Amino acid sequence: MQARVQELLDTFAVPGACAAELLCDRHPASATAFTVIAADQSFVDISYGELREKSTQFAAALSSLGVHRGDHVATLMAKSAELVIALLGIWRLGAVDVPLFTAFAYDAIDFRLQASGARIVICDADQRSKLVPPGDVPTDASRLVIVARGEAYGYDVSLAEMVAGKGAFAQLENSAEYDGGAVAVGGDGQLVQLFTSGTTGSPKGVPIPLRAVASFVGYQEFGLDVRVEDVFWNMADPGWAYGLYFALLAPLATGTRSLLLTAGFNPALTWTVMEKFGVTNFAAAPTIYRSLRAGSTPGQQHSLRRASSAGEPLTPDVIAWGRDVFGLEVRDHYGQTELGMVAGNAWADGLLAPLRSGSMGVSLPGWRVNVLAELKDELAADGEPGRVAVNVQESPFMWFAGYVDAAGKTALRYSPDGAWYLTGDSGRRDSDGFIYFSSRDDDVIIMAGYRIGPFEVESVLVNHPGVSEAAVVGTPDEIRGEVLEAFVVLRDPSAAGDAMVAELQQLVKDRFAAHAYPRRIHFVPELPKTPSGKVQRYVLRKARAAMRDLP
Repeated sequence: MQARVQELLDTFAVPGACAAELLCDRHPASATAFTVIAADQSFVDISYGELREKSTQFAAALSSLGVHRGDHVATLMAKSAELVIALLGIWRLGAVDVPLFTAFAYDAIDFRLQASGARIVICDADQRSKLVPPGDVPTDASRLVIVARGEAYGYDVSLAEMVAGKGAFAQLENSAEYDGGAVAVGGDGQLVQLFTSGTTGSPKGVPIPLRAVASFVGYQEFGLDVRVEDVFWNMADPGWAYGLYFALLAPLATGTRSLLLTAGFNPALTWTVMEKFGVTNFAAAPTIYRSLRAGSTPGQQHSLRRASSAGEPLTPDVIAWGRDVFGLEVRDHYGQTELGMVAGNAWADGLLAPLRSGSMGVSLPGWRVNVLAELKDELAADGEPGRVAVNVQESPFMWFAGYVDAAGKTALRYSPDGAWYLTGDSGRRDSDGFIYFSSRDDDVIIMAGYRIGPFEVESVLVNHPGVSEAAVVGTPDEIRGEVLEAFVVLRDPSAAGDAMVAELQQLVKDRFAAHAYPRRIHFVPELPKTPSGKVQRYVLRKARAAMRDLP
């Protein structure tokens, strides 16, 4: 494993590394890069040869619009062949992509555009209206917009014309603006500026260098165990880290065929795609698995040999359901926007180990993840609650160097001596090195001196057959300091009532701890989440604080 880690670093982290070459041009032209699937299940295969030709033409057109090495270009696009072409065109010029999630509204988009200084936005036609304040119209003073997958009007430019070399973009390959060569930015050269999800504060810009792709490929091989013969499908949206890193960048880097579904999620379509395309290796957030569970029927067909989860801790009910329906365990993996994936219950031969209930696994090759004591930068004792951290010196895949223009926030991520990267998550480690996630630091509940991670209580609640989802928060209490309260989504809302409250409270007492049961349970139609599916407990805490009239 160590030799493979070094081999990947020698490929992606060296001074002469070129993104276009490593992500596209070195692969056989006839090999399929992506199978792009529409809502009606029609599909097209796009080869590396097509990607090279079209992204080269697009790069020439971008260059004619004044885009140069280091410039930031935003992409507000759903999964599509056009998105891949646009990204490769940006990277051919040595420019930087700024991904924008298509579920964002104007304010979230404008914040990221202003913070990144993006000169141009490439967007799908159905996203165009989000680039101006509600009710406004574009003017000639607006930021230049390139429109994909639809008509370009007014001051906009058509991506289709740019890629086809039509109109003003004809014959650009012979022009002075672009010589057709790809810029080698080197391993430390920036590919992407992605923003954190903002679950614990305002979003922060994360610069992603080319060298980071070494770690992304490592996870694809070690954690997901994607093989040449696999039909690989990562359902995550490329507007967020898990989708960008492991549905686009890692497959491109390895020349692995991957599926891109252009339609929005629904369980029935997901099952159909799995069966029709013979998906063998599947990755998605826990929310997707829970939705599949709710929307599945007996006898669903699949060819899966691997199923993986990331983004939020995986509750035991999903693992049990996976055994029943898939005939295999869904394996939980852990990472962050700033790191990629660093720990997990890996699938690869030589790393595959029996699951331990509630554990997010062990350090992946290239990383060293551990748990520090609460109040000092020393390893916590086995089983002792502490801070999940990454040993910088012992993690050759480590690539995060700091947030953009935020030295103060960067400093908070490291121990004073720089030896540890502090994830901001709480957990514990057992004697064999398996790590158990507890919560975000901000979510830890301290009741009568006991530190309680909401995830452990939530894992019990969702084991009740009537519960679809649950989130636990701490609320002030005069005697205990804090007590637990739960927000619960029921499969059948009519089951809400005192009897269900008592049943859930007893379940926690029986299966976790008598003192850690939720004192109040609020039945809600849904939980507040970020666009990437993470539960926003701080929103629940605010909602609970507003309930002044409760006894």
